[in-house]
Amino acid sequence: MKVKAVALLSGGLDSTLAVKLVLDQGIDVVALNFVTPFCNCTGKSSSCKSEAVRVAREFGIPVRVRYKGMEYLKIVERPRHGRGRGLNPCIDCRIFMHKEAKELLVEEGASFLVTGEVLGQRPMSQRRDAIRVIERESGTEGLILRPLSAKHFEPTVAEREGWVDRERLLAIEGRSRKEQIRLADELGVTDYPCPAGGCLLTDASFAARLQDLFNHKPGYDLADVRLLRTGRHFRLRPDLKVVVGRDQTENEVLERRTGDGETIVRPADFQGPTALAREAMAGSDLVIVGGILLRYGGVPEGVVTVARDGTETSLPVSTPARDADLDAVRISEDRRTGCSV
Repeated sequence: MKVKAVALLSGGLDSTLAVKLVLDQGIDVVALNFVTPFCNCTGKSSSCKSEAVRVAREFGIPVRVRYKGMEYLKIVERPRHGRGRGLNPCIDCRIFMHKEAKELLVEEGASFLVTGEVLGQRPMSQRRDAIRVIERESGTEGLILRPLSAKHFEPTVAEREGWVDRERLLAIEGRSRKEQIRLADELGVTDYPCPAGGCLLTDASFAARLQDLFNHKPGYDLADVRLLRTGRHFRLRPDLKVVVGRDQTENEVLERRTGDGETIVRPADFQGPTALAREAMAGSDLVIVGGILLRYGGVPEGVVTVARDGTETSLPVSTPARDADLDAVRISEDRRTGCSV
């Protein structure tokens, strides 16, 4: 029976090449893909998950998909090993994924793990000392084969047992991806999105929104986190945030994501954005939100519709919000706390 490995597959260039190199040595591979709210590869027709599924289908291997839910969000909120320049807890993230991968190793009857990691490529999690910490705390010491950088590390169990030929593995190091792109051409690997990877936690604006959520809503849920990707965000007071759409598509997203007890405010007699508040709003709050809609609608006055729990009311507004006032309540990297950029 052939030896089997579990490979972390994002669908990006490095992980795709790592899987290809192991497959070319006759190893059976089961791909493991993690779905996260923080992948910035997502577009209208593709996502990290769909790219991983596409690569797995192209290689003819099965793929298992795991979602990083609330357990992972709590790690992001309070990482043990610190953060990068944004809210990215890269070391804790790798520990989380490697623990999950080790569990799948047992489930699948596999013998070792494969990742697309390259020594020195990621400044936080792919340093040699960080890699040792990740392996130790995830219980994966000796189990992780990194085909792209294998010759920079001591032989793993897969090499010692002769399951893979170390001489056919590589010694790539550093942040440049010229060697990976050359290798992709050589191996016939094409159509790889996000060759440098993509995590919204490293984006200053997104990190500011997430830190604001951590600071002001201890009982946040996944819906709160997903909403961070949409619209302009304003913290009107500690217990009230309003999200305002930037275009028709985002207006429709806000409408779809409105739940029980939440309020939608939309223009009734002028063209402008839609606003969503997941928290309760008073009458004075509605006037302020109406003013924000006037400002972005470019009109001096108008009527807005306030919808909540199936009931709609009309509210005339006549004072557009001033840019200075909007800047004072806008959630941005300049106003966040607890997260250095």
